[in-house]
Amino acid sequence: MQMFVCSAQNKALKVGVFLMAALLIIPSQSFDQSVQEASFERSDYVILLHGLARSYRSMDKIEKSLSDIGYRVINVDYPSTEHPIEYLAENVLGAIIERFPTDSGIKIHFVTHSMGGIIVRYYLNHHKLKSLGRVVMLSPPNQGSELVDHLRDTYLYKKKNGPSGQQLGTDKESVPRSLGPVDFELGVITGSLSFNPASSMVLPGADDGIVSVESAKVKGMTDFIVMPNSHTFIMKSKSVIKQIIHFLENGEFNHPESRKE
Repeated sequence: MQMFVCSAQNKALKVGVFLMAALLIIPSQSFDQSVQEASFERSDYVILLHGLARSYRSMDKIEKSLSDIGYRVINVDYPSTEHPIEYLAENVLGAIIERFPTDSGIKIHFVTHSMGGIIVRYYLNHHKLKSLGRVVMLSPPNQGSELVDHLRDTYLYKKKNGPSGQQLGTDKESVPRSLGPVDFELGVITGSLSFNPASSMVLPGADDGIVSVESAKVKGMTDFIVMPNSHTFIMKSKSVIKQIIHFLENGEFNHPESRKE
């Protein structure tokens, strides 16, 4: 009986690998194009950073919602699977930030999904940004993901997620675990809905299919809220977008009294 259960679990986990990979195969545009199209004429900017193996299209609802209320939005497309996190932070995000005038009073906010939040944490851990506003992270693996621990040695995971995907585990040497507490205004929104039971078998406690609720937390964050959304689609939720806007404008989420952390 025990052997049968183990066999079933292994089969389910293998299915989870393929499901995860399928969700991550999304086309993208070039990073250079997104930089060239960005305008740097006004204040109150929001830089959007998508997650691992995603594209700027995954953040288009957030982009439109923030643009509609007056924010100047830069929806960055970048080669998330081609380089380590350190490179992406310094050479992709850094290249964008360097184009802003210094000491101009311009506020730069960030809204990120998944690994995008780790890129921002890495950059802000190594650079002082005087114009930094507020940061909202959606489903960030701030303590790494146990799913990465389980899958990163597999051929399919390596092929689809590249060097940055190898850096998102829960070991102390992983990039998320090496960055320490945050020292900026950070609101974290994470999901509690999973469509992948194989993944949830690996993740402890409540999870969004990729990151556990507890792993999304980081010491020093300003506010934290759990929403009934999955990792893959959390950025498309109208309720989540309302919470993003609320935090950018108020420095806190709009907690229902019964769910306030």
